[in-house]
Amino acid sequence: MTDVIAYAIIALLLFQAVWRVPAALRGQSRERSLWGAFAALAVAWLLRTGLGRAVIDRLGVVDLATLLKHVITIAGICVLLRYVTAVDGDVAASDGAVLRRVRITAAVHRIATRASIATMLVMAAVFFIVLDRTRTESPYFMARHAGEVGLALYMGLFYLYTAAAAAVCAYQWGSSARRAQRWTLRIGLTMMAVAMALAVLYAFLRTAYCAFITVHTVSMSFVDLQENVTDTVLYLVFLLWVLGAIAPATQSVIDRRRAKRTLTALYPLWRELALAVPSVVLRAPSNLLPGHRFAARLNRARDLMKLSPPPYLLLERYITEISDVQRTLSHYASPGLYTRAKALADGQGHTEDEARAVADAYWIKSALVAMASGAVAHSAPVDVPPADDDFDIQVERFVRAQAAYGRTDPETARDLLQTDVTV
Repeated sequence: MTDVIAYAIIALLLFQAVWRVPAALRGQSRERSLWGAFAALAVAWLLRTGLGRAVIDRLGVVDLATLLKHVITIAGICVLLRYVTAVDGDVAASDGAVLRRVRITAAVHRIATRASIATMLVMAAVFFIVLDRTRTESPYFMARHAGEVGLALYMGLFYLYTAAAAAVCAYQWGSSARRAQRWTLRIGLTMMAVAMALAVLYAFLRTAYCAFITVHTVSMSFVDLQENVTDTVLYLVFLLWVLGAIAPATQSVIDRRRAKRTLTALYPLWRELALAVPSVVLRAPSNLLPGHRFAARLNRARDLMKLSPPPYLLLERYITEISDVQRTLSHYASPGLYTRAKALADGQGHTEDEARAVADAYWIKSALVAMASGAVAHSAPVDVPPADDDFDIQVERFVRAQAAYGRTDPETARDLLQTDVTV
């Protein structure tokens, strides 16, 4: 039964690791660190199973699987601390209130990185030199070495390291959960913080047990009870942590899909403006197979299905470039163009957001017509649509403008350029 639970936890850890492979390959430091933590801890859990121990036992070194499990766990925890430090460092860049907390985390990470190497070296030395590994009467590592001072040193170092790291993670994730705006992130961070608090409890229970069996002889029933209780706590630690990590990741997937849908809706407008004013675009739209009937679909797919940058960054770029093109077009717009476009939208029966979208669409269309017809650019903007400071509002506005843009009439747009036209 214990192996079944262990394999379930391994599957969850590997799922998280595989899920984060694309981000790790893109070279993003935070995601690479989190991927490394999941991968390392999955291997450590595999070494707890009968299969994992059997593979390592073929090397002929008694209890080598236990040493490797502990060493890999320390490495995974060290990488996890690096991830926590990186995440909080990003928050601190815009939130001075958490700067002190971040400095503490960064200091702990620096100390933990150095301490991890020393801890692993000392544990390895104690394992090979001090521990009596000829005793095999118990299936449990700690029970086999009960009464040995070397066990207290070996396990004391391991649990001190893991407890300190877990305490830092619990504090950081608990603080982040209180500041989280989205419920999915708040729930996920709370689960992860509780998991780390249980990890501290687990380390305390195991340390107390280790100290007790070093100076007292205990019955096998007591050993079994202790192992069952602490194993249950450990299972809860990893189940809560892994499932908690899935919640923010799920929100990330939702945000990614939403960004992709928005990009798809916005793409036609961005492409037309980018082709009209290529000087303000970071990367020109694809132009494969010009004139071919499949060219539009092919170019759209090539522009929107790139692995890098991520959809939300690409969306930010599109919004910025559309705004930049608007500023360029404002040098070609005739005086009062937006007012006439808004009057046209009102006259067609549109109201509120829809009226603004139609006005935006006709303003863009008219300015493009003016530029294409060879109008001389003014030295300063003559007519500019009202601006929005909020990014989300700006995205919604451009999406509505794109929907209205497809319904604009070129002749009407040309007529709007005339300052003496009454709509």
